[in-house]
Amino acid sequence: MLRGSAWMTVGSIFSRILGAIYIIPWYGWFGADKLQANALYTKGYTVYSMFLMIAISGIPSAVAKQVSHYNAQNEYAVGRRLFKKSLLLMVIIGITCMSVMWIGAPWISQGDANLVPVYRSLSIALIIIPVMSLTRGFFQGYQDMFPSAMSQLLEQIVRIIYMLVATFFIMRILKEGYVTGVVHSTFAAFIGSLGGLLILILYYFRKKDYMDQLVLQSSNQLKVSDGRIIKEVLYESVPFIIIGVSTTVYNLIDQFTFQSVMQHFSELSVRRINDWFALFAGNANKLIMITISLASAMAITVIPLLSEAYTKKDKGQISIQINDALELFLIVMLPCSLGMAAVAKPLYVIFYTYDYTGIFVLSFASYIALPIGLFMVLSSLLQGVYQNKIAIKYFAIGLVVKVIIQVPLVAFLQGFGPLLATGIGMMVSNLLMLRFFYSHFEMDYHRIVRRFDGLLFFSILMFMVALGVVHLSSFFLNQYSRIQSLFVLILAATAGGYVYIYLCLKTRIADKILGPRVETLRRFLRIK
Repeated sequence: MLRGSAWMTVGSIFSRILGAIYIIPWYGWFGADKLQANALYTKGYTVYSMFLMIAISGIPSAVAKQVSHYNAQNEYAVGRRLFKKSLLLMVIIGITCMSVMWIGAPWISQGDANLVPVYRSLSIALIIIPVMSLTRGFFQGYQDMFPSAMSQLLEQIVRIIYMLVATFFIMRILKEGYVTGVVHSTFAAFIGSLGGLLILILYYFRKKDYMDQLVLQSSNQLKVSDGRIIKEVLYESVPFIIIGVSTTVYNLIDQFTFQSVMQHFSELSVRRINDWFALFAGNANKLIMITISLASAMAITVIPLLSEAYTKKDKGQISIQINDALELFLIVMLPCSLGMAAVAKPLYVIFYTYDYTGIFVLSFASYIALPIGLFMVLSSLLQGVYQNKIAIKYFAIGLVVKVIIQVPLVAFLQGFGPLLATGIGMMVSNLLMLRFFYSHFEMDYHRIVRRFDGLLFFSILMFMVALGVVHLSSFFLNQYSRIQSLFVLILAATAGGYVYIYLCLKTRIADKILGPRVETLRRFLRIK
């Protein structure tokens, strides 16, 4: 789990960091229209994410799960056939979703003509990405996370290069309007997907001889028809679709309710409301997704591992892996979320320039990343042990809670309201899922609570140290300067990070979660 999570984390975290760093020049090139451009970009991607999840149809995760299931029975030939049959299915689904999004763009734009070309430029990527995602799922079924990580990273690099070059040319040389710049920025999703697919194809042919040998050594005891293979994949994919679109559904609720609620309960102009939307749904969301991507990496890794243990009916291993996954989540996500909240001021200035409200929105959003990340891990754990209906049921309950409290929270808290509603809805789902694991899978609740108490205490101390550095530096350095803010960020992150790592190593809690290999780090830091 650690090895797989490490590869997925490398790919995910670097792609998220790149996806945040490009904002620095991109944001500036739009000048006075930067918040409007970011709001348009965010609205386009929110709807696109929904179509993307439908196009992918949860099939890549289902294929990873089923390939791992058959491989555990030494039926590699069935897993290979499942992959090939699913490829054609993904091509058909991708083309269909692309056509629907292209044709339906005027109807889903809420009367905003600027959104139509944005939706259409994004729809073209739906032809390529489903095939790319399916191939990633196939490798994950072999517990091989490297190609997925590298594909994810290359996809992001190619996308950002095209995006920045096109935006600079349009906004700074041609002096076109911000809508044209955003359209080409979103079309970059298609260009990036071509790069991501290319590296997967190369890796597939590199590993083909090895996988062919596994197929030749298969037991060949299972007789599974093509129809049954497709039926299994589609059946297993439905929960992945629903859980996969969970955060997107939450974001869509924000997108389609925030403006109308704000117009009803406030006297703000549409432009100012769009600025608010860009602050929490665009600016803050891009940065907290860096930490949430850590939880996504763990979630992707744990599904095939749990599926294999479930297939072998190894209840002890299932219990161990559930506990391990939760502890791994805690030791990583607690300091990341609290740490981002502590350094919100210099971090926001570096990426977006100084904005008093934006800084507080980012700080608040950093806390909300915890329940979102935990939901990703817990729902994946449920799917890994074939409790799909339970995962969907608890997601639906949390979503209903979000819908109920959305309007009053937006009315009273404005841009903070949607974030709080999301956090509460996700936390309701999380508590229900934790209760289910405790009741049905012998989860070591007391051990998890002990780990949580210790790691939370260490994270709070880290938070205080990092926040103290940020506040003290404001007396000596210019808080509006990007360069000086970068210095403050590095100083605060180093001081806070060292405190957290020192405490985890000194108390040996890191050894209990990550294993004896952390002894190397302890010797390097000269901690006894």
